[in-house]
Amino acid sequence: MFIDLVKKGNVSDKFHIDSAAIGGWHVGKSPDRRALETMKKHNLEYSNKARQLKKDDFKKFDYIFGMDHENMSDLEDMKPSDATTKLLLIGDFDPQGEKIIRDPYYDNNSEGFEKAFVQSVRCCENFLKKVLVGEV
Repeated sequence: MFIDLVKKGNVSDKFHIDSAAIGGWHVGKSPDRRALETMKKHNLEYSNKARQLKKDDFKKFDYIFGMDHENMSDLEDMKPSDATTKLLLIGDFDPQGEKIIRDPYYDNNSEGFEKAFVQSVRCCENFLKKVLVGEV
């Protein structure tokens, strides 16, 4: 979704975007079918497979985002002492103030995936605006 935002904003050349999980239990797998359905509903193509966050990522990327406080704690624990990345709670960029993007994986339907998508779009749009003007 963030890839789509930077493409639409003609700023793809300013970003290297990737997605990784803290844990390794989904490595090599496609997203949940409900996540794929949500992306399809919003005309987003997706063909990646899950990968686990690596120590090198803490030097390779300027920013690494967590979706909730548990993610942030795990990221802080994983972060090497020589890391150069900034760890950010993506919800801190939500103009509506919803700081936590809840993981809908254990829900019985796809409503949580839609909510997470909408929240993520708001947060990423606001982050993109702020980072492009140097406020992050």
